[in-house]
Amino acid sequence: MAAFAAHKPKLRHMRIVAETAWPLIASMLHASLVFVAAVFALAGFVKGVIGLGLPTISMGLLALVMSPVEAAAILIVPSLLTNIWQMLSGRSLRAVAQRLWPMMAAVCLGTWLGADLMTGAYGRYGTAILGIALALYAVTGLATFHLAIPRGREAVLGPLAGAATGVITAATGVFVIPAVPYLQAIGFEKDDLVQALGLSFTVSTIALAVNVGVVGALSFSVTGPTVVAVILAVAGMWIGQVLRLRLSPAKFRRWFFAALLLLGLYLFAGSIA
Repeated sequence: MAAFAAHKPKLRHMRIVAETAWPLIASMLHASLVFVAAVFALAGFVKGVIGLGLPTISMGLLALVMSPVEAAAILIVPSLLTNIWQMLSGRSLRAVAQRLWPMMAAVCLGTWLGADLMTGAYGRYGTAILGIALALYAVTGLATFHLAIPRGREAVLGPLAGAATGVITAATGVFVIPAVPYLQAIGFEKDDLVQALGLSFTVSTIALAVNVGVVGALSFSVTGPTVVAVILAVAGMWIGQVLRLRLSPAKFRRWFFAALLLLGLYLFAGSIA
């Protein structure tokens, strides 16, 4: 009893600290979830309108408040679900997969070989690399010219584009460079291109999930943000698809890539300041 009495002031102090700190912690968690919800609602909406943008927007905006590997852990499930949805939303998946499987295999290989780029010795450069990747992607989206790759060169250029995409995915969690410009350049029809993008993003998400899981970032602590992200991403994507015919996709793309360019430059400048 005497020992317990001796510890009573210390216990009382701990209780006072806990009672004081908990409202602040709760408000921070609440603000974090609201931010995650807003990011994925926006990202899902953009994806619903133009067929891409969820990992790009979510990684870019989440990197403002957390490390790339933490953002990637939250991104995995909503990205996988929405990309499978996109991948299955057509009738040409088998033909698309047969054409792209060498590129997809190279995506996985590049992602896994570059696993240390996000969490290893070079992990501290992740935000700067992410900013560069977003800016490059925005420039390709704003460019008025379009590349055209002959069918006969796909056997060589496809795996090269896949491997490069994998390495950039491993470093940044963004899997659009150079995959998207390459897929746009090989002559897919509109609907087939949407499915090809969905396939590429799905494979990249699974490969990235392996990297994130190996370092233990897919923990119970991301369950809440992940559930919020899934619900808001799906809702945003559905709204974007509903409004797709009422909006001007071309104008929307220009605004999207212009904003993405500014975000990429901001992340790069902030990381080296």
